Amino acid sequence: MFINLETIPSHFKGYVKLVEQSDVLQALRISGHRIMEIVHSIPDAKKDFRYADGKWTIREVLCHLIDTERIFAYRALRFARNDKTNLHSFDENAYALHLNATGRSMGKIADEMQHVRRSTIDLFESFNEEMLARKGSANNHEISVVAMGFVTAGHEIHHGKILKERYLGA
Repeated sequence: MFINLETIPSHFKGYVKLVEQSDVLQALRISGHRIMEIVHSIPDAKKDFRYADGKWTIREVLCHLIDTERIFAYRALRFARNDKTNLHSFDENAYALHLNATGRSMGKIADEMQHVRRSTIDLFESFNEEMLARKGSANNHEISVVAMGFVTAGHEIHHGKILKERYLGA
């Protein structure tokens, strides 16, 4: 399904522009595979590295990806089921304070990321064309189900680039 960037809320456009695939399932699969390559390349000694004061550690970034994907998938589910309730936004920095990232091993975080992505793909595979085209509202911004999938993939690509460039120096 084609995505018109004009229909994407402005705060999500940058993420969607990073996605090269035109099929949402392919985008989710490829971005998931690429982020796992990055995760598996992270040396254990860098798991709590911050590239600057006040920035998240690598484990915090990965836990942020997990939380955000769950929220985006939940929104997609609600919209696909034709729920017209305006959903609230979430404060990623407030969530980050309660991630328990340092209490989790990189292996467990990686496993959880893979499970969450598998679940997101399963969810999107269950949607038919009509469901993918449905729209809902989050934080007073209308967005389609299929766009939520592309936002999910793009958000992960965005953070993958940051991990490679600022955390791992690649």
